[in-house]
Amino acid sequence: MGAEILLAAEKNEEKIVIKSFLNPSRISEFHTVLGQFLNYRLALKAEDPEIVLYLAISIEIYDTFFARRFVQMVIQEYQVKLIVFDPVNEEIVQWQKSMNIGRLS
Repeated sequence: MGAEILLAAEKNEEKIVIKSFLNPSRISEFHTVLGQFLNYRLALKAEDPEIVLYLAISIEIYDTFFARRFVQMVIQEYQVKLIVFDPVNEEIVQWQKSMNIGRLS
């Protein structure tokens, strides 16, 4: 999967954990990250249901890999919350709680 970062934080009194997705060059890596994300989310739900898990992705990955219809469908189906960040400026660009895609063909 490449390097992995797991961070904890709070936003507007909401406890969150951020799981990063740093090397999404192949769809198989996406499946690995998705599986880990879903397992972490379930484990966190059992430990502390108030914690919200986000998947962190770079703006470049968001604009390219996450633009694929299949990836959008997966993110929507599993209700994956995203944090889009700019690694150069080391800042969060967008908090995305859901990904809306058009009607499926």
